[in-house]
Amino acid sequence: MAASEHPVALVVGDDLERNRLTVFFRAILAIPLFIWLGLWSLLAFVATIVSWLCTLVRGSAPAPLHRFLAAFVKYATQVYAYLYLAANPYPAFDGQDGYPIDLTIAPPDRQSRWSVALRIVLLVPAALLAGALVGEPGGGYPFGRGGSFFDFGLLWMVAFLGWFASMVRGRMPRGLRDAAAYALCYGAQFWAYALLLTDRYPDSDPLAALGELVPPAHGPVQVRTDDDLRRSRLTVFFRLLLTIPHLVLLELWGLLALLCAIVNWLVTLLAGRSPSWLHGFLAAFVRYQMRVTAFLYLVANPFPGFGGHAGDYPAFEVHIAEREQQSRWKTGFRALLALPALALGSAYGGLALAVAVLGWFSSLARGRMPRGLRNAGALALGYQAQLGAYALLLTDVYPYGGPMREAAAQQPQQPDTTTPPAPLGEVGLS
Repeated sequence: MAASEHPVALVVGDDLERNRLTVFFRAILAIPLFIWLGLWSLLAFVATIVSWLCTLVRGSAPAPLHRFLAAFVKYATQVYAYLYLAANPYPAFDGQDGYPIDLTIAPPDRQSRWSVALRIVLLVPAALLAGALVGEPGGGYPFGRGGSFFDFGLLWMVAFLGWFASMVRGRMPRGLRDAAAYALCYGAQFWAYALLLTDRYPDSDPLAALGELVPPAHGPVQVRTDDDLRRSRLTVFFRLLLTIPHLVLLELWGLLALLCAIVNWLVTLLAGRSPSWLHGFLAAFVRYQMRVTAFLYLVANPFPGFGGHAGDYPAFEVHIAEREQQSRWKTGFRALLALPALALGSAYGGLALAVAVLGWFSSLARGRMPRGLRNAGALALGYQAQLGAYALLLTDVYPYGGPMREAAAQQPQQPDTTTPPAPLGEVGLS
């Protein structure tokens, strides 16, 4: 499945199966790959300088240098896909085609000389987003040192959680693999831009990165955006000040929501599902919290109202399904079960912050929020909405860790008077 029309596209053929033995020793098994990558990077660094000079003069990179650097980026992507558990087979040492996480890189094309001359400056915004996705500025590869425990980039956190999941189940959860593929795709496009393989800027849109691989919208918590991307420079500049009244209300509402969540936990543990009034109150809190965050982080533009009624904020609408039967053992251990989701939520929080910083400057300059950044922010906040609903016992469906297509427009829900459905399936990292 080709990823997008970007000159550097991700191709995913992974079946999610993982060998527990190779997963356990993955970091050790990857050492020879990184030794070879390090040696290759020395030549790639020299080739990049030569390619920069040639492209500045000729307007396009020489074909031999383009092929060499393209093979280098391809190999680096395969190595990091293996290390971070986005793929299972041991990659070859030449970046050959056919690896489960692979790249297609277009032949050399004309490039703007001014963008070539200023490439190192133009890379700075992309490096910030690459840091949020991979774990450090510069995307972590191929010249980077790799993520550390304290970087908490999305790719590193996905691998950390995926290691445990793969050891237990022998499979990489689909959501985690897709999140890793998104990060790897952006990292590959970042380095292709840095090494002058293309003058197309990296595409931050998760849906564009994964293409047809992205599953349809599903689950009890779904996000829909209806935004023309225009931003008022005045409200963008004062966005934090404008959000202060909402933040104050959120603090007060949050205290009450915490007390209600405790009551909801006790009742759900005994009765098997939330009381309708508690479900409605906590769902409104999650919707309001996400609307305020979307406004603050420039994912949505209109000033949100002071409430969480369904359908009141189409710019960033969070649909939460009506209450349903929940597993009592999942309810009893909810605080423990939510820990992995909280860890992934922290990585998505870093992505949302990077989107807000970059979007602030871009919106001030252009009066518009870039679509890719908006969609990256929607992905991050959508996961936070799922996490909030799961933690507050609005559902026992575990948050889905990867990109999802947007939900269809939803009508306001009617009061639930139906017979409760059967319990949902097993919990697990989605």
